[in-house]
Amino acid sequence: MALPHAPDITAADQATGNLDAPLTLLEYGDYQCPHCALAFPTVKKLIAEFGERIRFVYRHFPISEAHPQAKDAAYAAEAAGLQGKFWLMHDLIFTHPQRLAEAPFALYALELGLDEAQFAHD
Repeated sequence: MALPHAPDITAADQATGNLDAPLTLLEYGDYQCPHCALAFPTVKKLIAEFGERIRFVYRHFPISEAHPQAKDAAYAAEAAGLQGKFWLMHDLIFTHPQRLAEAPFALYALELGLDEAQFAHD
């Protein structure tokens, strides 16, 4: 039985670590998913342990029916990414999952020093 194949990693993907690393960890994630939140510390640990031997790629997979703030969180992370701070927003969202119901993204943008008008537009 053949396993499904993920689309190739491209420059459009959010990737961190050594982009030429022999190992790639690809996560399809939902910022409001409790299982993704539980995996977050493990992913951070793997990145730290494998160092230059791994790249981590995050792809948004919001399940809006179950997680109503997940899509807004994905948009917030991408808007932060347009200002070079995707991973900082990503980490803030996963570090404080209990705040998602408050839609704290404008506050996070302020905390990260983003251009607020540009963030709101994006």
